[in-house]
Amino acid sequence: MNGEETGLTVRTTGADETRAVGAALGRLLAAGDVVLLQGELGAGKTTLVQGLARGAGSDELVQSPSFILVNEYRGRVKVYHADLYRITHPDEALALDLLGSTLDGVLVVEWPERGDGALPPEHVLVRIAVIGPDERELRFEARGARPAEVVRALAAALAQTVSERSGRG
Repeated sequence: MNGEETGLTVRTTGADETRAVGAALGRLLAAGDVVLLQGELGAGKTTLVQGLARGAGSDELVQSPSFILVNEYRGRVKVYHADLYRITHPDEALALDLLGSTLDGVLVVEWPERGDGALPPEHVLVRIAVIGPDERELRFEARGARPAEVVRALAAALAQTVSERSGRG
């Protein structure tokens, strides 16, 4: 784990660890927060959202919204999960009014590069890279003051988790 002023890099080995990182992030999010997820098909974007929704207090089954485009999960804070993979033009993303969902919830967007111009400039960008069959590298980049606060808090929460695990040994 590498913590910086506005960035954090985490490596996970398996879907459960990726979900755990997502849950730690979800516990920190509040209405108005935006998380953008980039990564190739199968990188683990939806897996991360499963944990994020759980951390935000939702018990609902999280699935990729590829055909619906936006799913809503209710918890401590609503999570709006959008997948722009099937968007072919930024105007289609504008028509979804994704910014409206940040008024009462957290917006999480897979394939944000397809919604250029329809997404807020302040966000946490998570770049997910496949390192091996079960290993992923998650790079969290904060764009704005509130996102930087979230990334710093996530770094602290994950460091605490690692410390607690090593103390049990």
